[in-house]
Amino acid sequence: MGTDNKSCVGEFILLGLSSDCDTQVFLFLLFLTTYLVTVLGNFLIVLLIRLDSRLHTPMYFFLIHLSLVDVSYATSIVPQLLAHLLVEHKVIPYVSCAVQLFFSLSLGGIEFVLLAVMAYDRYVAVCDPLRYSVIMRGGLCTRLAITSWISGSINSLMHTTITFQLPMCTDKFIDHISCEILAVVRLASVDTSSNEVAIMVSSIVLLMTPLCLVLLSYIKIISTILKIQSILGRKKAFQTCASHLTVVVLCYGMTIFTYIQPHSSPSVLQEKLISLFYAISMPMLNPMIYSFRNKEVKGAWEKLLGQLSGLTSKLAS
Repeated sequence: MGTDNKSCVGEFILLGLSSDCDTQVFLFLLFLTTYLVTVLGNFLIVLLIRLDSRLHTPMYFFLIHLSLVDVSYATSIVPQLLAHLLVEHKVIPYVSCAVQLFFSLSLGGIEFVLLAVMAYDRYVAVCDPLRYSVIMRGGLCTRLAITSWISGSINSLMHTTITFQLPMCTDKFIDHISCEILAVVRLASVDTSSNEVAIMVSSIVLLMTPLCLVLLSYIKIISTILKIQSILGRKKAFQTCASHLTVVVLCYGMTIFTYIQPHSSPSVLQEKLISLFYAISMPMLNPMIYSFRNKEVKGAWEKLLGQLSGLTSKLAS
């Protein structure tokens, strides 16, 4: 069936956000700026963690993976989006569409599992601090990170294969900014209810399972924090989780809204805006959240900037 599909549809046309030239130029400049900030911000976070020995802890080990996922996710969508804003015919080849769908789905799934792993890390740090270094040892952290990457990739491979087995001979216009799974499934010339059920089941497994683990972790964390007698101690314990909790709320919220109930999904415009949020806003916001709301990261930035300032002064003299 895959061969027949290719003979029917060799390429797709993405309708994007707007057909107005002035609007497209504005969006190009906006998205290009945001993408460059995203790449630079996440690169600096990774570099900072690598350079500062105080950040060589499990939490920041997982943050490196989160930054790599964010940059990769943005790169799987934004460059193609920018290119299409400069041309009249927004064509994407059949194979390129399948590849884009695979990477966007896999990287999204990886991020959800990573956030659950990071929640477990915060749970151990707050609820069992004396055994933290024993429990969150290097080998376990590596295995958890690998599990995140493998689980997201397997889920994506399954959905990409199933989606591109559907016959798509009657329509090649994708009303979206990228090859997003729900938008591609709508092109099929057969009943896709089974695909929608598969999307929902997969969302429950890969999204709701990590979310439940996150909720359980934070129930335990909050319970432990409330037992701390010192107000300063409570504040310090909460600060260790604030950045991660902010990212969790932003990341899980819109995905649940979009994918858990495909039959009552939001409008096409809302889907496009949500995709833009994940492709552009979230990858840019994550390093900012961890920089501005995390005392250790702010301290590392101050130390690095102080070293650079001192080096500049020596070179100048």
